[in-house]
Amino acid sequence: MSLANELAARPLAERIQAMEQLWDSLCREPNYNPSPAWHEEVLTERRAELQRGEHKSWQEVKAGLRNRS
Repeated sequence: MSLANELAARPLAERIQAMEQLWDSLCREPNYNPSPAWHEEVLTERRAELQRGEHKSWQEVKAGLRNRS
């Protein structure tokens, strides 16, 4: 039986706990970096937009998306 099948047979709460333990162990890896390098570039640009006052509220973004279709 595969690990995936073994986990699927477990109760939901136990699977969630296993997932949390696995994630915690991954985060302790010295070379672990969950974000790709381009994320930092996007965040830097978003911060600059905020400083320039060019950001939009979530309501504005949702309205714009709804109007596109």
